[in-house]
Amino acid sequence: MKVYNFELDFDWELVNNISKLDRFDASWNSIEKREGQSLKQLKSIATVRSVGASTRIEGSKMSDEEVDILLRNLSIDKLTERYKQEVAGYFEALDIISESYNDIRITENEIKNLHNILLKYSEKDQWHKGNYKQHSNNVEANLPDGTKQLIFETTSPGFETDDAMRSLFEWYNRDTQTHQLVKSALFSYEFVSIHPFQDGNGRLSRLLASLLLLKGGYKWIQYVSFEHEIESRKPEYYRELRSCQAQRPNENVTTWINFFFSALMNIQEQLLAKLEQTGTTSKLSPREKSILAFISDHAGCKSGDIAKNLDIPNPTVKRILSDLLSLNLIERHGTGPGTNYSLL
Repeated sequence: MKVYNFELDFDWELVNNISKLDRFDASWNSIEKREGQSLKQLKSIATVRSVGASTRIEGSKMSDEEVDILLRNLSIDKLTERYKQEVAGYFEALDIISESYNDIRITENEIKNLHNILLKYSEKDQWHKGNYKQHSNNVEANLPDGTKQLIFETTSPGFETDDAMRSLFEWYNRDTQTHQLVKSALFSYEFVSIHPFQDGNGRLSRLLASLLLLKGGYKWIQYVSFEHEIESRKPEYYRELRSCQAQRPNENVTTWINFFFSALMNIQEQLLAKLEQTGTTSKLSPREKSILAFISDHAGCKSGDIAKNLDIPNPTVKRILSDLLSLNLIERHGTGPGTNYSLL
């Protein structure tokens, strides 16, 4: 079948994936009521992972732990490094989407405003933020030998980009027949293919995917990190984009849709696992809970740090850490004196 400018094989795999995603969504309201307090913590963790992953996909070197520390101590006058500026902008845009998704319309002005917020603190992007590109911006990969490889060609700047974006918005707001999951996946794909802004398109496309899913009623998306899933499958992500875009125009995008749905199903499973894990923490002893809370606030801490700060004997700390590891609540990094811990 044809949807917008694309060919789409509405086969059994696609229908089955939509069914799986919607079955989960149908049960979400009861889960949300039952797990209200736990979800607040999951949302906080997901926010850090999303900000970290989406900026790393574009070249940032900041770990989730470094992102967490930055966001906890956010001071605009200290955002002198490019990566920190990008992290702050992504966090602000994500926060606005999370809090106000019902009020954000899928229009040219609203998307330009989100782009403006995304690049708000980025000094190098002040000249173009909030406006469509003025120069060609084909997507290239930096190879280890210093050369570049073309991943795909984007829409030319000027009238071609203006027309392509106008057409995309008109289709999205007019089409009431296509399933919302399919529309979200197609909008994300076409947005990346057009690459309408000079920079920040990849980051904004992932923000828009979450926005469209939230507006479609898939509220669980804010408690897991779609961006982290894409980061973990980055080669596959670019391969699927390149494979479909090689057929432009009027390409068949079935494989991209199935990749998008596969990513969503994976993070649904991760969310259920996290909720089960949260149920496990409710059965922990006071000492176990205090150690888990300390690790949550001090990623990379060592057993000696925990013992000193919580005034718990080191042998007891090590025993509890072993128990928390077996419950898959924390993970261990390094060996010997350098061994440290963080939340899983």
